[in-house]
Amino acid sequence: MSTIIVTGADLAQQALDLLQGYDIVYAGKTPTEQDLVALCRRHDPVAIIVRYGKVGAAVMDAGPSLKVISKHGSGTDTIDKAAAAQRGIEVVAAVGANAAAVAEQALALLLACAKSVVQLDSRMHSGHWDKPTHKSLELAGRTVGLVGLGAIGLRFAKMADALGMRVIGFDPFAGQLPSYVQAVDLDTLWRESDAISLHCPLTDDNRDLLNAATLSCCRRGVIVVNTARGGLIDEAALLAAVQQGQVSAAGLDSFAVEPMAAGHPFLHQPGFILSPHIGGVTSDAYVNMGVGAARNVLAVLERASVS
Repeated sequence: MSTIIVTGADLAQQALDLLQGYDIVYAGKTPTEQDLVALCRRHDPVAIIVRYGKVGAAVMDAGPSLKVISKHGSGTDTIDKAAAAQRGIEVVAAVGANAAAVAEQALALLLACAKSVVQLDSRMHSGHWDKPTHKSLELAGRTVGLVGLGAIGLRFAKMADALGMRVIGFDPFAGQLPSYVQAVDLDTLWRESDAISLHCPLTDDNRDLLNAATLSCCRRGVIVVNTARGGLIDEAALLAAVQQGQVSAAGLDSFAVEPMAAGHPFLHQPGFILSPHIGGVTSDAYVNMGVGAARNVLAVLERASVS
């Protein structure tokens, strides 16, 4: 029986039902490259479903029968796609499977930043009543700039429009956009946005997209939300911008290094609302991503078997 390695500790039962003809091997919650190399050498898988960890050339070379690497989700930056292409291994992703979940997380972070939800909750539990002195931000009539207008970005755009926000966005690969999304260049997006939300994949070209220079072009007091990839933001520059008031609040679900290390400068820092990259982790998305990843594996293996 051919083997499929899952770089995680589990997979949705609905996905396992689709893969009944294969031996499923789990790599555990936090597999290292060495773990994956060892598993590939031991089991010579035909496919890898990527949940956690990175899959590079060494892992691929350890599994000579490997035909497909399938992402349990939409972001494939943890897979060395160039190395896969050189070895004739297909890389596929369950695009859109977690769009609703991530878009909702982005909205939750935006609202938490605008309405001081976390800070006020803490103050209330400490016995304070800040109604006479507190003023939060009303989002209706404000402009939100979206970098990335794929399935997640457009889902978020629809919700922002429903709040009465003006929605502008940048995505050189986007097709026809709905009437409530205005396409702009990045310079315009930085200049006109009251809030910025990132929804694009991480590439060599956009690493540190939000940096000291681009943040300085933004409106003072801008809100920054990132549910995409931590590498899109120069974290030192963002920290300085929050401390200086250029950024009023940052709602972050992804970070340059994950898990976030103890002592990270964002921890216990006013102006930061943090979540541990769980935007796409809901019961529904878990099933959707698993089923999508499994179907992608089966489609590639079926093509390989008839070629």
